Amino acid sequence: MDELFTALTEAMNGNFSLAVLAASGWGIASILFSPCHLTSIPLVIGYIIKEGTMNLKRSFILSFMFAFGILVTIALVGLVTGALGRILGDVGMIGNILVALVFFAVGLYLLDVLKFSWDGLNMRSSSRSGWRGALALGFVFGLGLGPCTFAYLAPVLAVALNTATASPAQGALLIGAFGLGHCVVIVGAGSLSHVVQRYLLWSGKSKGLLYMKRVAGVLVLLGGFYSLYTVFI
Repeated sequence: MDELFTALTEAMNGNFSLAVLAASGWGIASILFSPCHLTSIPLVIGYIIKEGTMNLKRSFILSFMFAFGILVTIALVGLVTGALGRILGDVGMIGNILVALVFFAVGLYLLDVLKFSWDGLNMRSSSRSGWRGALALGFVFGLGLGPCTFAYLAPVLAVALNTATASPAQGALLIGAFGLGHCVVIVGAGSLSHVVQRYLLWSGKSKGLLYMKRVAGVLVLLGGFYSLYTVFI
C-alpha cells in the first residue's frame, strides 16, 4: 500500500495528464483504503435495497446523489474549518458523534429494529425515486469524513493550489478528478446492487435481498462504532 501511495504522490508531480490520473487514483484510494469512507458502500447499498426493487437508472441516481451529498458537505466543511484556522475537515467530537448516531439509526433501520418513515422528511418518494433521502444521507455522512478525506486529498490539494497560480482551470480540474474518483466507487457499488437484486429475484432466492440488507445493516453499525472509537482514542 505504501508503494501505491508513493507512486501516486510521484505521479502528481509529473506531467499534467498523469497528475489528473493520479488525482483520480487518490479519490479511489480515499474510499477503498479508508475504514470510515468504506462504510459508505454498505450504507448506500442498504438504502437502495430498502427502497425496493429498482432498475439500473434508479440505482445509479440514488448512489450518485448520495456521493454528491458527501462531496458537497466535505467541500463546505473544508472551507469553514480552513477559514477558522483549524485542520481542514476537522469538525471535532460533535461531528463524529453525529455521524455515529446516524450510522446507528440507519443500521438498526436496515435490521428492522427501528421502524420509522422517511416520508416526513421527503426522503422517500415514488415520484422522486428516494433521491432526497440519498442526498440528505450523503450530507450528514460527509460531516464526519473531513479528516479522513483531506488526508488523501492533501497531495492533490498541494499540487492543485500550486498549479492554480498559473492556471486556475487546471487546478480545479485536479480537484474535480479527485472528486470523480471518489464518486466512481460509491456510484459503481450502488449501481451494482441492481444487478444483485435482479439475480436474487430471478434465481428465486427471495431471502437473498433480506440477507443483503441485514449484512449492510451490521456493517453500518460497525461503522458507527468505528466513528465513536476515533472520537475517544
